[in-house]
Amino acid sequence: MKKTVILALSVLAFVATLSAQQKKITLEEIWGGEFRTEGLDVLRSMKNGKQYTILNFDRSKGATSIDKYDYKTLEKVGTIVASSDSETIPRFSSYEFSADETKVLLATEIEPIFRHSRLGVYYVYDVATKAALKIAEHKIQEPTLSPDNSQLAYVYENNLYVFDIGNGTTNQITTDGKKNSIINGVTDWVYEEEFSFVKAFEWNSDGSKIAFLRFDETNVPEFSMDVYGTELYQQPHVFKYPKAGEENAKVSLHMLDVQSGAISQVDLGNPYYIPRIKWMNNPNYLSVRTLNRHQNAIKLHAVNAKDNTVELLLEDKDDAYVDVTDNLTFLEDDSFIWTSEKDGNHHIYHYDRSGSLLNQITKGPWEVTSYYGYDQNKNRIYYQSTENGSINRDVYSVDIKGGKKKRLTSNEGQNSADFSADFTYFINTFSSANTPYTYTLHTALTGKKLKDIMDNKTLLSKLGGYEISPKEFSTLAINGNDLNMWMIKPKDFDPSKKYPLFMSQYSGPGSQQVSNRWMSANDLWYQMLASQGYIIVCVDGRGTGFKGRDFKKVTQKELGKYEVEDQIAAAKKLSELAYIDESRTGIWGWSYGGFMSTNCILKGSDVFEMAIAVAPVTSWRFYDTIYTERYMQTPQENPSGYDENSPFNYPELLKGKYLLVHGSGDDNVHVQNTMRMIEALVQANKPFDWAIYPDKNHGIYGGNTRLHLFTKMTDFIKENL
Repeated sequence: MKKTVILALSVLAFVATLSAQQKKITLEEIWGGEFRTEGLDVLRSMKNGKQYTILNFDRSKGATSIDKYDYKTLEKVGTIVASSDSETIPRFSSYEFSADETKVLLATEIEPIFRHSRLGVYYVYDVATKAALKIAEHKIQEPTLSPDNSQLAYVYENNLYVFDIGNGTTNQITTDGKKNSIINGVTDWVYEEEFSFVKAFEWNSDGSKIAFLRFDETNVPEFSMDVYGTELYQQPHVFKYPKAGEENAKVSLHMLDVQSGAISQVDLGNPYYIPRIKWMNNPNYLSVRTLNRHQNAIKLHAVNAKDNTVELLLEDKDDAYVDVTDNLTFLEDDSFIWTSEKDGNHHIYHYDRSGSLLNQITKGPWEVTSYYGYDQNKNRIYYQSTENGSINRDVYSVDIKGGKKKRLTSNEGQNSADFSADFTYFINTFSSANTPYTYTLHTALTGKKLKDIMDNKTLLSKLGGYEISPKEFSTLAINGNDLNMWMIKPKDFDPSKKYPLFMSQYSGPGSQQVSNRWMSANDLWYQMLASQGYIIVCVDGRGTGFKGRDFKKVTQKELGKYEVEDQIAAAKKLSELAYIDESRTGIWGWSYGGFMSTNCILKGSDVFEMAIAVAPVTSWRFYDTIYTERYMQTPQENPSGYDENSPFNYPELLKGKYLLVHGSGDDNVHVQNTMRMIEALVQANKPFDWAIYPDKNHGIYGGNTRLHLFTKMTDFIKENL
């Protein structure tokens, strides 16, 4: 096993600060928020490039404010709006500036719908007059100002509306919106979950047109789950959910002429998916991305809004699938930036207005992980990548021809950047496994640090009083690959002793759990377990991300095959270590990780003595079309891929201790998965433990829910490992 401990000197310095009288972390402290980090909330760069705004919360007044700061001095220079100073504006939780920053859209009374979608009461605040205008008395979705701030479009009950700010009147644009039937201007459940967007309408740059998507869900099968609540009878929650192989919503593109109110449909040739629309700088042209059902061919089209004619700009294909990103950027001349894995790694490309390739901007055996933007004055591209190792992130700039590359961050770990509007400055957010989040100001030209903004030294000092063990990063040679791994040992680790091994993983396509970043709540739980005598390990196997296209896409059409093989092989290899007790090996995971841990204790029954699965998929036939078919195609095309790795098809393999947990209100991975697994285990006469959390969704949280769940899991580990 090849081993490299990252940041050894820093870890030693961190550990050296720990006092002799160290406490053990408790679950009550973890889930009570005792170890939360501080951050910069809702940071926006102002268009002058010299100032930025932050959303601040005054706990003493129960009020929020948008405060303005100077990049150069970091001093507060003013307040845009404060809820405490107005009788008409309640406390707001988010905000958006208009393009010219004369108006601010304030969000209040926010109510979640699904993962990304929200309902809320919104106000338009005039910065000059300090007047606030409520858009509607009822809760609405996705309010968006027109470029000249005279109007605002939003969605209410599946219909698109336009609100006139000057006279306060509202015009209903569409009338056919109906729950579980027709949706205008926002996405359906599966688009929201898997293509990660909600707002499905866009103003063009002169405000004369609105392009929007229409979803016809009529033929999509319905899913129903009971909401138990507190009343005498439970209530059914029914929504459209296309499972793998089933029919999706029919999605079409429409164009509204704002002045006349006329709506026309754009003929895109009946594409299966329309995962993104975005206007070019020229107000007459809309870019549209379309995907086939297998999601292995994405097309970028240009739509002429004057006559709705369509031209194809480019097509990107892959033998497995093509990812949809938000990196498409139109430059001043409507040439554009595009990212692709077509050379084997995720890189940045520059195309002209007609879709002809001008050049590949970045290249190398590493991945671009974020695209930040283009500075036309300096002719430079800004991005984040894995050039300093797949578990790390750094920020770079490069000229648009791909030359004169400059690394702008220097600390080893996770670096991200928020750039000023004119790319003069950026705020670097940094963390590593032993350094909580720090925020520093840098010049974008050289990356030179100008000032410290915020750190979490108070938290670090607090943790000095607790038993904390360093994360040791290394690689493990498994099945012909060097897999990234971290290990946490007990603070009083003795190599002459034997310790139980507890493995954590997620393992889903393109994911990453082995990362040089600060501790999450789960990491704190691992520290607690380590203090009780467990060795905790996480291994990112084949199919995970940031190590190239081939490593990520090897699992195509066989989810759960190679990933499970790697976890079993990793457990076997780790059990060869002198200090690992091979008779006490456990594994756990949530969602995809629960699918994995369930398969591991079945297919690796001679290796794992214990497993915990939270909200697991137990058959990909039960999961949604977009995610599942991206990696598996349809069940009709690939039945063996679906069934040979579905754990309820081989419950008789269970030998060890197994805990199965689910929320009954999970709209994502339905509790049906767990119920089918339970029935299979019952019929195989296999003992197991299980828990259902009433009305809890895929995150299983709220009140004391997380504390209860992690207490249950901790007790299960202590009793069975």
